[in-house]
Amino acid sequence: MQLQYIRHNGSEFDVVIMVVPPSSSMLLTRNLLYTGLTRAKKLLILISQDKIIEFMIKNVDSKKRNTGLMYKLKNQ
Repeated sequence: MQLQYIRHNGSEFDVVIMVVPPSSSMLLTRNLLYTGLTRAKKLLILISQDKIIEFMIKNVDSKKRNTGLMYKLKNQ
């Protein structure tokens, strides 16, 4: 079995394995959990602690993404 790291916006995969270690509350959001769930067509394997998943479900904070895209576009 060959494991591949593929990054595509909106892609779906038969099986998604999502590992969620303890980290900053800013990263542990409902949106991240939703993204993992919606990428799995058949099976989602979620590896984490119950309290972390519960926190993610309750954490509806969404932070503004600071990508620097506007700066990059202006300074091409």
